Amino acid sequence: MVPIIGLALGVLLGLVFDPTVPLWLQPYLPIAVVAALDAVFGGLRARLDGIFDAKVFVISFVSNVVIAALIVFLGDQLGVGAQLSTAVVVVLGIRIFGNAAAIRRHVFRA
Repeated sequence: MVPIIGLALGVLLGLVFDPTVPLWLQPYLPIAVVAALDAVFGGLRARLDGIFDAKVFVISFVSNVVIAALIVFLGDQLGVGAQLSTAVVVVLGIRIFGNAAAIRRHVFRA
C-alpha cells in the first residue's frame, strides 16, 4: 500500500508544482526512466519468485539509472549519443519484456 500512496503523492506533487527539466538533462531523462522501469520490473519479478531483497532492489535501481546515463553521456562526448541511446533502450527493453513475460507466467500460470 505504501508504494501506491507514494506514487499517487508523487503524481500529485508533479501536477501541483509542474517541474521543468533542465535542457542539459533532457537527453538523459528518457534513458533514466527506461533503466528505472527495468529495475522495477526486475524487483516485481523477484517479489513474485520469493527472492526480493530491498537492498538489492535499491542498488539495482540506482546503478541501472547511473550506468545508463553514463553510457549516453559517453556517447554524447564521442558524437554517437543517438546510437548509444538506442542501444541502451534496446537492451533494457529486452530485459523489461523478459521480466514482464516471467511476471505474466507467474500471475496467470501460462
